This record gives sequence, structure tokens and C-alpha cells, in this order.
Amino acid sequence: MPDQAVALPRATGRVKSLVTLALVVALFVFAFGQTKFNLGALFTGASDFFRFFGRMAPDLTALPQIWPPLLQTIQIAYVATIIGAIIAIPLVFLASANTAFDPVSMWIARTLLTVLRSIPDLLWAALFVAVLGLGALPGVVALTLFSVGVLAKLGSETVESIDPGPLEALKAVGAGRNRTILFAVVPQIAATMVSYMLYVFEINVRASVVIGFVGAGGIGVLLQTYMNFFDYPGLGTLILVIFIVVLAIDGLSVWARSRLI
Repeated sequence: MPDQAVALPRATGRVKSLVTLALVVALFVFAFGQTKFNLGALFTGASDFFRFFGRMAPDLTALPQIWPPLLQTIQIAYVATIIGAIIAIPLVFLASANTAFDPVSMWIARTLLTVLRSIPDLLWAALFVAVLGLGALPGVVALTLFSVGVLAKLGSETVESIDPGPLEALKAVGAGRNRTILFAVVPQIAATMVSYMLYVFEINVRASVVIGFVGAGGIGVLLQTYMNFFDYPGLGTLILVIFIVVLAIDGLSVWARSRLI
């Protein structure tokens, strides 16, 4: 009798796993067919692919034209990350169950963060270009909103997973909410939050290249210009520079995050 009671949950769990696997496979097959994904077409177009990239032999004389927008791209990402972090910090504590004022304020903060994350940075940039005009400003605003959504979400999850001991100890001796956060929460999340900021900066550098396609400043504007005028050597140089810079920033960010956590 006890053996049968133990075997029943195991059999039920096995059935659930098989049903879940079957559902995942069925959805994949359906999506695969709907997207008309064709491996044969990829291999058929391989010669055209290599022929196209053969035209993109880098032309180093384009470098003086590339540096100013590249610098602007990094500046857009940096400013957006810093401003986004400043705005995100209070939202982190408002959206965390163990530091929020009340359930209503927590729900409002979480809803706001959901809205910010649900709109892609490219769409934010297109909207602000229409409102603010061409240039770096709409790019900074768009990536700031993106940074707020990501940092506040990651930060609130970090706050909710901290050791509750120091928090409860300060509350027990009558410390107010602000002092409790300052002395019990911030020391536990500071290094992780800095790590998240570096990670978001890394993402923003890549995103700031793309948002230039909608006129939001940075090197993406020059990238689109090269493509429109079929300047393949200049395009190749630009892609090479972007690759090196992003690789360097990624490496620096990974190193800094490994030292912090």
C-alpha cells in the first residue's frame, strides 16, 4: 500500500513531463512551419553572402569620419545608463515586497516597470524622434526609459532575495523605513546593483547603434548612410570598429562584474 502511494506521484510527474515536452515540440513544429524556415535556402544563398561581404573590405581612410559618431554612441549609452540608474533606485524599493510602502504602491510601481519593459528601445527611439526631432536627445531618453525598466526589475528581485535578518532586526528596534533600507538593504545589494548597471551599459552601447537607424543619433546614422549610398568599404570599416569597441566594452564589463560579485 505505501509503495503504491509513492509510485502514484512519480507516475503523475512523469506524465506531466511527457505532456509538457510534447506541447513544446508541437509548438516548435507549428512555429517552424509558419515561419517557413528553410535550411536549404540558407545554403543556396551562401555564395551571395560571401560575395557581398567580399565587397566590404575595410577602408581605413573612413576612420576620421567614424570616430565622432562612435564617441556619441558611447556617450548616449553612458548618460542613459547613469540617469536610468538614478531614476530606477527609488523604484527598486517601491516595487519590492519587503520594502514597499503598501501593496497599492508596489502594484503601481510594478505596473509602470512592466509598461517600460514591454516597449522595445527602438520603438521608444522612434516615438521620441517624432516628438523631439533628430539627434542624440531622443536616443538618450529612449535608452533611459529602457534602463529604468531593466534596472528596477532586476534590482527589486535582488532586494526580495536578501537576507531578512538585518531588516527585521532594525525594524525590531524601531528604525524607520528609510533607515532600514539604508543600513539593512543597501549594503546587501550595492555590489549587485553596480554589476547590473555595467550590464545595462553594455546593452545600451549595442542598442545605441541600432536606434541610430530611426534618427536617434550615434553611429547608426552613419551606418545607414553607408548602406543607402552602397559604400561597402566604409560599411566594412564601420562594422569592424563597432565589433572591436563592443568586444572591448563587453570584456571590461565582465571583468568589472566578476570583481564586484
